[in-house]
Amino acid sequence: MTRRALLLINQHARHGQTKIGEAIDDLRRAGLILLEASTDEPQNLAEIIRQHRDQVDLVIVGGGDGTLNAAVDGLVDTKLPLGILPLGTANDLARTLNIPNNLREACRVIVAGHQDQIDLGWVNGKHFFNVASLGLSVQITHKLDKNLKRRWGVLAYAIAALQVLAKARPFSAQIRLNESEPFTLKTVQIAVGNGRYYGGGMTVDTRASIDDQRLDLYSLNLKHWWQMLLILPAMRSGEHTSSRFVTHFHCREVEIFTRREQDINTDGEITATTPAQFRVVPEAITVFVPTASDTTDAKKDGD
Repeated sequence: MTRRALLLINQHARHGQTKIGEAIDDLRRAGLILLEASTDEPQNLAEIIRQHRDQVDLVIVGGGDGTLNAAVDGLVDTKLPLGILPLGTANDLARTLNIPNNLREACRVIVAGHQDQIDLGWVNGKHFFNVASLGLSVQITHKLDKNLKRRWGVLAYAIAALQVLAKARPFSAQIRLNESEPFTLKTVQIAVGNGRYYGGGMTVDTRASIDDQRLDLYSLNLKHWWQMLLILPAMRSGEHTSSRFVTHFHCREVEIFTRREQDINTDGEITATTPAQFRVVPEAITVFVPTASDTTDAKKDGD
């Protein structure tokens, strides 16, 4: 049976104009009928998906985590399955789902048709895939620009972090987990994770999974900028949650209140503010992913 796909490409993504033509040819040769749509305003992606809900069988998004974040609410509303072509700088969702960065291999994942359901995070009416955070990460997002990411790739995150770290100041936050009694802590960053990877390959928690139907929350309770250097290596593996500088919880719902309004970063984009309500939405959307054997074979090839 011929499948019809809505193809949404972020031409401004780091790799949006390189090799995408080959990928489109691969998809067409595999029998997919592609309906291409484009916009210069990423916030329109969700509405474009809604407008085409009755014309296609799946949606293919080519871009980074920010592009996927812009599209996610349209995917939730239409229940159309998602194919991912990783074209961004970090591609943390693709990494979480074991989708190859190589575009031709990513196309093969979509063509093969193996699907899985994944959870989403939700904050103040906005869905997210990877992590929602406030504090230090928001300042890093403000420092990141397209030129920095295009020139340095994933290293841009480290460069931006170094620029803001010395100026980071702790703030008070009141947290309420699963409708329990609230408590207050002093922090420079709070992250609420739904997926596993974020921020260019950082790990939310060693046990985090995008289909475990829970959120992983951590707070960086740092008093001095140099303390960040002590835990930074462990943040790549997710082992930072055992540090004495980190408070860590698992939950399904959480409320966060701050004295002053704080911006919230979801998947690398500023989309909400405090006070904020977070929750996990189990099995919210369907995505095309490699099979377990595909992932095993890919790891063997990389050894």
